[in-house]
Amino acid sequence: MSSFTTSNRRPIPVLTYHQIAPAPRRGAPFRSLYVAPDAFARQMALLRLLGYRGLSMSDLKPYLAGESAGKVVGITFDDGYLNNLAHALPVLHRHGFSSTCYAVSQQLGRSNEWDRAAGVAQSPLMNADQLRQWQAGGQEIGAHTRHHVNLTRSSEATCAEEISLCKAELEQATGAPVQHFCYPYGEFTPAHVAMVRAAGFESATTTQRSRCQSGEDLLQLPRVPVLRSTSLPLLWLKVASAYEDRRRLG
Repeated sequence: MSSFTTSNRRPIPVLTYHQIAPAPRRGAPFRSLYVAPDAFARQMALLRLLGYRGLSMSDLKPYLAGESAGKVVGITFDDGYLNNLAHALPVLHRHGFSSTCYAVSQQLGRSNEWDRAAGVAQSPLMNADQLRQWQAGGQEIGAHTRHHVNLTRSSEATCAEEISLCKAELEQATGAPVQHFCYPYGEFTPAHVAMVRAAGFESATTTQRSRCQSGEDLLQLPRVPVLRSTSLPLLWLKVASAYEDRRRLG
């Protein structure tokens, strides 16, 4: 296969999570991005019951390359919230699942300040020591830029720094290679894809909805959103059927 495209034998869903925590009050901005800890536990138990293995982007790579076959799902967390460590890690560990958490390198130990202007409640992000705890629990760290910038609204020089320095800063913080990237807000252009490739990332994920089909660009992988409203039957549909594939744009 081309080193830049997938060759998987069956569609592979890559799940997108954000916060694993009780939702804020009704009407709060981005309330849909909170998945309650007990709901997350039930979702992982369902995947295990259905015979799926939850995998990080590194562990998923042989499947995307067509070198391995089986019932697998990618599991990703955007932003690096501390509640991922507190509530998701024990569940993942219980089921023998791995996952990738995309961290914002200049916000470690701080909060989701990029959401403040939209009125989103601030939640603590993992610091460097907590990222290493995440890794020690069998999980992976990916890159989500330095400041969670919208790349399409930033200068070329800023974008290059946000992409490449995020990788270097996270590798210094964790002492491990950071090989996978996620575009903030899902906003990017072909020029940004080229920057991600030049920085040495092996994959990059988007907010495009679909399971990963054969022939996907490894630096523009679609994902399957899991939201507060995602019931267990809907999760099954998202993972095992063409439900998400039909929602793909373009």
